[in-house]
Amino acid sequence: MASKVPAATNTLRVLRFLASRRGPVSAASIAAALDLPRSTVYHLLQVMADEGFVTHLPEERLYGLGIAAFELSSAWVRQDPMARLGAPLLHALVDTVGESAHLALLHGRDVVYVVEERAPGRPSLVTEVGVRIPAHLTASGRSMLAELPRAQVRALYPHREAFSSRAERTAIMGPARLRAELDRTRARGYAIEEGDVTPDFASVAVAAHDHRGLPVAGLAVTFLSHRVDQERRRELVSHLRRTADALSARLFGLPRKD
Repeated sequence: MASKVPAATNTLRVLRFLASRRGPVSAASIAAALDLPRSTVYHLLQVMADEGFVTHLPEERLYGLGIAAFELSSAWVRQDPMARLGAPLLHALVDTVGESAHLALLHGRDVVYVVEERAPGRPSLVTEVGVRIPAHLTASGRSMLAELPRAQVRALYPHREAFSSRAERTAIMGPARLRAELDRTRARGYAIEEGDVTPDFASVAVAAHDHRGLPVAGLAVTFLSHRVDQERRRELVSHLRRTADALSARLFGLPRKD
């Protein structure tokens, strides 16, 4: 049955196609894949770019998903499903490792904390449920940013002004330094943060993924820096990875890794 609103149908087809790619693509590729006139594709892309659902990379003549599309695609996990499915896992993690942990979501250039589990006898943290903190300052935010397509990170942080003024304690105050930190995070396999959110505290974090392998949440363990050596931090990362895999399995039915 033919659509009664072809423009709406084609808009959704373009978004679905972009979501299926590992990186930005050309308008010609979109037109060919969807069997649409190039003029139609260019018009749809312009409207979606104006609304933030598509990012245009003019130097490369490519198009990728924009911030609004990313936020829309993960919107369902911002509410009860994420909190209800994640809370028992965070509780078990904290019982096992004896340190405080949290689960955060990426919302634009911020992370939003949706689950917070405090370990008995550990100091209070600033990461209360509902608190928003610039993502590039946090381990949980870096764990997600490192696994986003690079074009999406460029769209989020196009210039130095995109970085919060709260960053006076961190060396990450511009796109180049953020790229370097995310490169180190990818090479290491997990994110770290030392005193950028709260002096004397550190965090390690990993991301949970959706069925496409894209990050949907960051899980972090936070501790007093001087109390936890590198070997212990690697142990915490191993526990975090198991917890992240379990969360992905609960959210998206993905098989758990051994």
